[in-house]
Amino acid sequence: MDTPVFTTRDVAARLRVPNAHASVSLTRLAAAGQVVRLRRGRWALPTRVDPLALPEYLTSPFPAYVSLQSALYLHGMISQVPALTYAVSLARARRYVTPMGTVSVHHVRPAFFFGYVEAGRGGGRLATPEKALVDFLYLMPARSRLFRAIPEIEWPRRFSVRTARGVVARIEPRHRRVLVARKLDDLLRTRRQP
Repeated sequence: MDTPVFTTRDVAARLRVPNAHASVSLTRLAAAGQVVRLRRGRWALPTRVDPLALPEYLTSPFPAYVSLQSALYLHGMISQVPALTYAVSLARARRYVTPMGTVSVHHVRPAFFFGYVEAGRGGGRLATPEKALVDFLYLMPARSRLFRAIPEIEWPRRFSVRTARGVVARIEPRHRRVLVARKLDDLLRTRRQP
């Protein structure tokens, strides 16, 4: 296959065999360690998948980007290494356990899906430092306990308060925007310049 991630249907078409035969072949290749099963009907060549692109492969056809604790760590804003990859997507919230790692996907509204840059070697997306922090604050009121307390923040020089406030200004509905703005202001009051 020319791509790092493919479906059972792709393999069946390429080999000109029924889907059931392609599925059996892929299962055998997975047992031999040649491919890994990401989710039902979706497979990957493990050495060719960029970890920053993995969330989007899992949530396809919905877009996704690495954010929250994972992006905060990659930007040097927190020192705790996340045990799994956190991502934001238009897809439903879900936890994916794959041989390539565990990915925790969290849903945001389409109007709030922005603030990322292309990163990594394979088409991955990574939230900017400001967006990763605001994403975390945005999800704090969620039912999940993952976002109850923010880790201690180390503020990098390149962090733009103006950009963070601009991200907050785009949050709908208004009551969520007000809540996130208060949380951001509380964090900024404790901020020490490096």
